[in-house]
Amino acid sequence: MITLDRRPETSQIWLYATPLLAVFLTVLCGAILFAFLGFDPADALHAYFILPLADQYGLGELTVKATPLAMIAVGLALGFRANVWNIGAEGQLTLGAIFGGGLALAFYGQEGPLLLPAMLIGGMVGGALWAAIPAFLRTRFNANEILVSLMLTYVAGLLLSYLVTGPWKDPMGFGFPQTRLFGEGAILPILLDGTRMHIGFPLALVAVAAAWFIVSRSLFGFQIKVVGLTPPAAGYAGFSGRRIIWATLLIGGALAGLAGAIEVSGPIGQLTPSISPGYGFTAIIVAFLGRLHPVGILLAALLMALSYIGGETAQIELGLPVAVTGVFQGMLLFFLLASDVLVHFRVRFRLRSAGRAA
Repeated sequence: MITLDRRPETSQIWLYATPLLAVFLTVLCGAILFAFLGFDPADALHAYFILPLADQYGLGELTVKATPLAMIAVGLALGFRANVWNIGAEGQLTLGAIFGGGLALAFYGQEGPLLLPAMLIGGMVGGALWAAIPAFLRTRFNANEILVSLMLTYVAGLLLSYLVTGPWKDPMGFGFPQTRLFGEGAILPILLDGTRMHIGFPLALVAVAAAWFIVSRSLFGFQIKVVGLTPPAAGYAGFSGRRIIWATLLIGGALAGLAGAIEVSGPIGQLTPSISPGYGFTAIIVAFLGRLHPVGILLAALLMALSYIGGETAQIELGLPVAVTGVFQGMLLFFLLASDVLVHFRVRFRLRSAGRAA
């Protein structure tokens, strides 16, 4: 008989070992899945995890995909530490893309050295304004920020669709729902020739370093921790829960908006009906896979980025279905949540007594 005995305190070993266990189980089940689909597991795993990193271009693509994931996840992690559940980063990314892209279109043909920084700042403002809506409703009416932020994601998507099919539609775009291509002054500089690696990746590293400082070395980070673990103690200490809610949602929204501005000024170069393949939702997995720690989040973002480019490579090389990326990400989240039981419980194997068995 298998029983679960609650640990007297959280296991620090399993706290950091369970993400590795979840990754191992995901790869193992992925190999089994490939075998059932009729593919050689070794070839499929090689195409998924090794082949994308075999050249310089693939490494550049890894940073392109990891940039928005890391940037969004570190912002979400600050809120999650305080039990502020921002699930609408995808919508905040979209608003950031709209604000940043709108500036690129407004100054088309008049690009100067200040346009690109203005676009990035505009993206942060757009994401923060969108996150301010659930922050206001949570602090003013005690509305659930999970539902509000999630529903606003669909509003943001509809707003983007309206703009690219209406007032911002490219008149020379042959009827396609998209804006005109941005001018050169609105495109992020490439860091490595022969790749698409752009300056957004160093910005993501700066965001990770800033989040580490906030969490580990600042009073604000301590307040976040106390509010998240023991709200009554935070109140006695004079820490404002309302201020933490506002701050964490605005920071998370600003970083998601910055990621959106980077996407449209980097890999995409224009506004289209679809800005991301779900980075805002995948970043939630990244945050928890990284144990809400900035360094862990960076590593998790690289892993999830590999899942995106690995899925594309496996689809091209072996003809695997496009849904394989979502399957891998779903399995990773499932095994992460399942293995988290080991953090708080011990697994005991007990033999049934003869009397009870009878």
